[in-house]
Amino acid sequence: MSGKDGTSVDLSGISIRVLIVDDDEAHAQAVAESLQRVGYDCTIASSGKRAVDLIESQTYDVIVTDLMMDEVDGLEILNKSKEELPDAEVILLTGHASIKTALAAGQHGVHNYLTKPLDIKELRLAVEKASSRVRLLRNNAELSRRLDEKFGYEGVVGNSPAMHRVMEKLRSVAPTDSTVLILGESGTGKELAARALHQNSERKNKPFVPLNISALPESLLEGELFGHEPGAFTGAIGRRIGKFEYANGGTLFLDEVGEMPMPTQIKLLRVLEDRKVSRIGANEEMDVNVRVVAATNSDMQEGIKKGTFRKDLYFRLAVVSIELPPLRERRSDIPLLVDLFLKQLSSRYNRPIPIVTRQVQQALIAYEWPGNVRELRNTMEGMMILDKDGRLDVDDLPENIAPVGAGPENTDGQGTPHGVESLVGRPFVEVEKYYIQRALELTGGKREEAAHLLGIGERTMYRKIKEFDIKG
Repeated sequence: MSGKDGTSVDLSGISIRVLIVDDDEAHAQAVAESLQRVGYDCTIASSGKRAVDLIESQTYDVIVTDLMMDEVDGLEILNKSKEELPDAEVILLTGHASIKTALAAGQHGVHNYLTKPLDIKELRLAVEKASSRVRLLRNNAELSRRLDEKFGYEGVVGNSPAMHRVMEKLRSVAPTDSTVLILGESGTGKELAARALHQNSERKNKPFVPLNISALPESLLEGELFGHEPGAFTGAIGRRIGKFEYANGGTLFLDEVGEMPMPTQIKLLRVLEDRKVSRIGANEEMDVNVRVVAATNSDMQEGIKKGTFRKDLYFRLAVVSIELPPLRERRSDIPLLVDLFLKQLSSRYNRPIPIVTRQVQQALIAYEWPGNVRELRNTMEGMMILDKDGRLDVDDLPENIAPVGAGPENTDGQGTPHGVESLVGRPFVEVEKYYIQRALELTGGKREEAAHLLGIGERTMYRKIKEFDIKG
């Protein structure tokens, strides 16, 4: 793949560093030579103690260690590698193969062990399998980094004009302590945006504490937010630390804040103004230093009009407001998101990334996505799990997503298609006009969005609209 500056990035050619641990130095040397011949960068530790020193100071991708050693044995090496090098793969060598050995290895998370005397082919195969897993982790990390550089902000991904505006706001407000209100339909990624704000603030090393207001009954909500003392109310057993107190120094994310009961709104406003919190049943107040990021999918202005949400609290929360667009208003991002989700799912399920046909891409772009990005991700997961041939075609689409041109809305009323099929053999200008009209329909008339969807410049889009006299 190519980097942002156009330079080539060869992820498959990453050098794999192997640490070989064995107190039999001659055996360790033989193992190293057999792996070096096929291109591995090998280091030898002739004792468990030396291996611990190397693991603490160096980075290795694969660790091949003898199980039975004096002072520090293979299982201790395994535990140390989990602490210091969690992404490294460990292969245990033993001259005492038994059910007991296998069980001990399995309990420590290792299911790959080889018996002495070693078979060189088995050794190389085991190291290659381990290396493949390491390469996959690295590839996904690198691809995610590249995607974030070009198309995203801490996992908030998009290349549409609407998402560029969202990410610009996130970048601007993240380093500040301002309260932020994130608006958007369910499934648009409000918590992801809140986490992006936290991760790019000076609070990133302190807790990020999410709380879904709508998931709690009114009787428990205040206790969750502010904590309580023993016996403060019926059922208050023991002292409870509230979310404000727990998030001290960090960020508190209040999801579905529009559902907060009025009495709790009054108390929340006071905490935001005074930066002090008092547990229910306590007399003293505690200072708290918490950044609040709130989110809702409800119409806050309507709530204010109806008297279900305090106007003063709204203004206190919405010092900066960020609205996440629904997926149907950023259709040009769908291919990018599909690509990202399939890469993530490939890593999760240890399966090759499937090919997505053009017909499937068109169907995904045309679908309305009432559940937004969350629904798209779940759809891609279901399609990938059920796929049998490594190719996502129209027969892999769920029943609720119809291929483009397959539904009654794409006919002239007499069953004759007036979509893509009818363009075969037509002049190029008619084909071009059709696709521009279709892109405008899919983006609700948003010209910038339609241009991104078609992969053309905005000036070209405006010129074509005028040339073809496209209305709306």
